[in-house]
Amino acid sequence: MPTKSVPQPKLVFEKSVPGRIGCNLPRTDTPEVDVAAAVGAVRDSVAWPEIAELDVMRHFVNLSHINYGIETGFYPLGSCTMKYNPRINEKTAALTGFSHTHPMQPEATVPGNLEVVRQVEDILAEVTGFDEVSMQPVAGAHGEMTCLMLIKAYHESRGEGAQRHTVLIPDSAHGTNPASAARCGYDVKSVSTNAEGNCDIDSLKAALDGSVAAFMVTNPSTLGLFEPEIAEICRLVHEAGAQVFCDGANMNAMVGTTRPADHGFDCMHLNLHKTFSTPHGGGGPGCGAIGVRSHLEPFLPGPVLKRVDGVAVYDHDRPLSVGRVSGFHGQFLMAVRALTYLLAYGKEGLPDISRYAVLNANYVQARLRDHLPPAHDRPCMHECVLTATPYKKLGVRALDLSKRLIDHGFHPPTNYFPLIVPEAFMIEPTETEAKETLDAFCDALVAICEEAKTDPEALHNAPVTQVVGRLDEAAAVKNLDVRWTPAREPAKV
Repeated sequence: MPTKSVPQPKLVFEKSVPGRIGCNLPRTDTPEVDVAAAVGAVRDSVAWPEIAELDVMRHFVNLSHINYGIETGFYPLGSCTMKYNPRINEKTAALTGFSHTHPMQPEATVPGNLEVVRQVEDILAEVTGFDEVSMQPVAGAHGEMTCLMLIKAYHESRGEGAQRHTVLIPDSAHGTNPASAARCGYDVKSVSTNAEGNCDIDSLKAALDGSVAAFMVTNPSTLGLFEPEIAEICRLVHEAGAQVFCDGANMNAMVGTTRPADHGFDCMHLNLHKTFSTPHGGGGPGCGAIGVRSHLEPFLPGPVLKRVDGVAVYDHDRPLSVGRVSGFHGQFLMAVRALTYLLAYGKEGLPDISRYAVLNANYVQARLRDHLPPAHDRPCMHECVLTATPYKKLGVRALDLSKRLIDHGFHPPTNYFPLIVPEAFMIEPTETEAKETLDAFCDALVAICEEAKTDPEALHNAPVTQVVGRLDEAAAVKNLDVRWTPAREPAKV
C-alpha cells in the first residue's frame, strides 16, 4: 500500500525538560517595566514547555508531515472542489504593493486595489451572465445569506415582505441553504427529488403560492446532475412572484461553458475558494461573491464599486442597500489570487476548467460503476455520487470503505451526502488531476471493494497505518478535549 510511515508523535509539552532553553532573548533596549504594575495581576506559573530550538523545529516539521492536503495527495472530497491552487496566485498576492496595503487607507490612495476588485467583479459578471457582482461576502454560506437578504429587501420594497415568508429548498440541498434561509427569518419547505435525480416539478408546483419568497437551487445539484428543467423551474417560480437563487458551489461544472443568469436565475453566490482557486480557508479568509440581476442591484451591500469614466470608484449613495455585510469590501487578497487565476486562463481557456472537471468525474464513475453503482445511472457533471449499498449486507458501510482509503494513501470522498442517497459516496476529482492519479485511486477503491467481500473486518478496523486508528467521531464531538493536562508540577517561570 502506498502509505508513509508516521512516527508516533508526542505533544510538545511531553518533550519538555525542566531548565532546557530554546532561545536567548536579546537584552532589552527600552526601560524595563513592572508587568504586574502595568497590567495588574498576572499568573506566576504557567506550564510552558521547556525545549531546545532544534527539538522545536523537528516537532513542528514532523507535525506538518502528518497533515494531508491537496499538495500531498489526491483529495476527492465531493462538493468541495479541492483543486490545486497554482503557486503563481500566492506570488501575486505577496507583492508588497498588495500585501502592504492597509485596509484603513483612504480610497484615493488605493486606486490599484479598487481596480483589482472591480476587474474580478467584471469578469465574474461575464462568466455568470449577471448584471452586477459584489465581492463583499466572505464565505459561501455568507453569500447565500446575503442573496436572501437582497431578496427580502426586494419583496419589502414591493410591499410583499410580510406576505412572502417561505423559502423552498430541494431535499438534496446543501445544509447551509436552509440554515441561511432560517437566519434571514424565513420558514423553510422542502421540495422532493424525482426518481431521475431532478427537481420534482409536481412537488414544486404544489408548494408555490403567494407566501413563497424564493426557491434555492443548486445547479448542478448535489447529486452531480445538471437540472434539465431549470428554465421551466425558473419560469414557474417567477410566475408565482418569487425569486430563484442559484447555489453556486458547483460552478466548477459550468464555468466558461454555460451561464446561470441565462438559465433564468435572479442571483447566485460563487465560492472563489472552489471554482477560482483561492485557498480553502479552514476558517481562514474566503470570498462568497454574489451575482444579481439588475432588479436586485439597488439592494447590494454598500458601498458598491462602480466604473465612472472607466475608473473603479466606490458608490456610497445606496439608499436601498442592505448595508455592509463585511468590513473593507471583503478579503482583498482573495481578489488578487482569483484575478491571477482568471487572467492566466483567459476567456478562451476558462471552458477547459469545466470540461476537464466533467470528463474526470465521468471517467471515475465509469471505472467504478461495477463496484459502486451510480445513485442515478446517467452521465454526471463535475462529481459522481455512488452508493455502497451492495456491501451493506456484508456489514460494510460507506464509512468503512472511506477509512480504508486512508490506508491506501488517499483522502476519503464525501460520505452520506446527499442525505437522500443511501450509503452515499460522493467523489469530485476536479480538473487538475491526471489520469494516472485517477487510475491509482480507482484501483485502490476496487481493491477495497474486493476486500469487503473476503475480509470485511479489515475494513471495520481501518485505518491501521496512521497515528490514530478508527475514532469514535460522535464521542469526539460530544466530549471535546483539546487541553493538555500536566502530569507533573508546572515549571516555574
